[in-house]
Amino acid sequence: MSLHPPRVLSIAGSDSGGGAGIQADLKTMGALGCFGMTAITAITAQNTQGVRAIQALPAALLEQQIDAVVEDIGVDAVKIGMLHDPEVVRAVARAIDRHQLQRVVLDPVMVATSGDRLIAPDTMAVLVAELFPRVTVITPNLDEAGWFVGHAIPTADALESAARELRALGARGVLLKGGHLSGPVLTDLLLEGDSVTRWAGERIDTPNTHGTGCTLSSAIACGLARALPLADAVAQARDYVRAALHASAQWRLGRGHGPLNHGFSPLPTTGHAQER
Repeated sequence: MSLHPPRVLSIAGSDSGGGAGIQADLKTMGALGCFGMTAITAITAQNTQGVRAIQALPAALLEQQIDAVVEDIGVDAVKIGMLHDPEVVRAVARAIDRHQLQRVVLDPVMVATSGDRLIAPDTMAVLVAELFPRVTVITPNLDEAGWFVGHAIPTADALESAARELRALGARGVLLKGGHLSGPVLTDLLLEGDSVTRWAGERIDTPNTHGTGCTLSSAIACGLARALPLADAVAQARDYVRAALHASAQWRLGRGHGPLNHGFSPLPTTGHAQER
């Protein structure tokens, strides 16, 4: 019998609007039966319409937050979100090595749903060099993935080749999300080793998509914290996100991109995938 719930640490920025960042991460972890903890990288002043200000926290303070949590409570999985500058990226890489952290999900947050850029341009190269080889899976959206590989990813047919390009940059696992593609059916693709797993689902008609990437990556970390294989953790996470989107489809919170309904009753932790 386990003496504690699965423990998941979010290393990410704070969203004052509550829809993304550590706020979305903690809501997701609670909904999926995990104990959520945080190491805050930056504080943002934002709402559904955009980001008004960002105040970065010192890299040394970030490392102290991680150390305090790991050394006392312990961590079964990690979700990494917004890392705004190279020194913060290096601080996280040092912490991963120092504590031998396993089951790490990197959501390389670069631009908010509103279009506001969230990281310094020179941070991308450091993310690739310092974190890609250290994490279990990266979960960029297609715009972010395109910036890493240097070209657009225009169709679902291009997902696999782009994922392999990202793996060539050092990523061990790559999840590419098709939400930015047009059309009524969305395809997500997971590349893990030589195994390719695809999921397809109908597009959900809702303006409430703020924090979708944060929520998905946190839900994947929850699955990994329960020792699920990566593909199963992704399947569970997709089920949760899709249900949260459906549950908030009629919400009208704010005048921009509204949040998901993280607090609905989650679906069973199963998923359907097509593997080849």
